[in-house]
Amino acid sequence: MSGLLYLIGLICCIWVIYDVWVINKKLDESSKILWTILAIIANILAAIIYYMVHKRRV
Repeated sequence: MSGLLYLIGLICCIWVIYDVWVINKKLDESSKILWTILAIIANILAAIIYYMVHKRRV
């Protein structure tokens, strides 16, 4: 079970970092660094917060 949770957290971390640096061109450099650090520390929670804040604005 912890292996599955680790894999989900890793996927969430990679998704947030990829989306922040490659897809989301509107963010400034300091916000990108902050989201990257947050994604590394709290990967699943950061992915949920990032989705709610930035991806649902469409």
